[in-house]
Amino acid sequence: MKEKEREHVLQEHEKDVRRGIFPLMPFLGGMTTLYVLASILLIGLIIFVFDKVSFVFTPLRVFFSTVVLPIILATILYYLLRPILRLLEKAHIKRGWGILIIFVGGIGLITLFVFLIFPFLKAQFTNLVEEFPTYFTKLTQDIDYFLSHSSIFASYYNDMNVNVSKFFDGSFANIGKTVGNTLGSVASGVSNFIGALTGIVLSIATVPFILFYLLKDGEKLPAVLVKMLPPRMRPDVKMILQDADRQISAYIQGQIIVAFCIGVMVSIGFFIIGMNYALLLGVIAMFTSVVPYLGAAIAITPAAIIALVSSPWMLVKLIVVWTVVQLIDGKFISPQVMGKSLKIHPITIIFVLLTSGSLFGVAGVILGIPGYAVLKVLVTHLFDLYKLRYNRYQPDALMHYDLTERMGDNDLKE
Repeated sequence: MKEKEREHVLQEHEKDVRRGIFPLMPFLGGMTTLYVLASILLIGLIIFVFDKVSFVFTPLRVFFSTVVLPIILATILYYLLRPILRLLEKAHIKRGWGILIIFVGGIGLITLFVFLIFPFLKAQFTNLVEEFPTYFTKLTQDIDYFLSHSSIFASYYNDMNVNVSKFFDGSFANIGKTVGNTLGSVASGVSNFIGALTGIVLSIATVPFILFYLLKDGEKLPAVLVKMLPPRMRPDVKMILQDADRQISAYIQGQIIVAFCIGVMVSIGFFIIGMNYALLLGVIAMFTSVVPYLGAAIAITPAAIIALVSSPWMLVKLIVVWTVVQLIDGKFISPQVMGKSLKIHPITIIFVLLTSGSLFGVAGVILGIPGYAVLKVLVTHLFDLYKLRYNRYQPDALMHYDLTERMGDNDLKE
């Protein structure tokens, strides 16, 4: 029966080819597509109904909210440490011993950081937090003086009767009372905070165990996933997984290296010009540089306030240092380290960061770009499959897509 149906479909397709008609329904999948859409609708209805029953999906939400953080951290560390593990294997060191060497080296670096660098950074951070209100107050008062005496808008500004000194005197005079009232309300939520903090600490504590098994068996995982799928889907899924792995690896490794280089250059530049809190500001620049484009604006803000309050000449030197760092990064470091592997337009990156940040907060800002890269790989591959299917059903060869750009030889033969 199936052979007769297949022959009938082929005969109809040949008739459409001879008549030059594009067979829309067979191209869309015919009745199979209707069955798939009906199944998706039924699954969505089931999820909608069960979502109204709290005990059905609440355990799943708790489970995913618990495992997401350690899995993300372990995955980032996996992509950072995998090249080192491969180098150790090329040096004829077994994978198990290589993982042990990486863990011992990581523990040593963390110990050195905690005992040598962290106390100095902590002292600088404490001083900056204590002095930053003074910096901000002086900056605001300088701006107020400029607007009221030296600017072309002085007459309009004075008519507004803005009293900056009174504002700060009143604000800082009542700050103790405000803090006392706030502490009373915060005390009631201490238990919840401790519970959340305990969950985060436990989640982070599981990262080394997840990382160990990722380093040990992570490269086998795609093959296991592919074998679980029907044979007809395996080549396409394997290609998608390989492209996604390449994109994520290039982004994470490249972004961390670029951020580290920016942090070092900013610290050295600030030390040269005599900027206060040079090392701390360099560390801030390193961490914020993980976020493309927007991170630079975040990092320069506290440095600009400190420089402007110190002296106008310090602000000029700060601008020079920051310009040199951005030029070195844009012309030499990022093109060599990142290359153009993601092939994402800067405007697209900004839109992705704004959207993902609005939806998921800080996690969305950090993970928005790699998530978009994976989604782009999936959509691009699906579009390639669409073009292949379209050419199969399009009788006019002049209306075919050009498949030589992304399709491989195996795909073209098929």
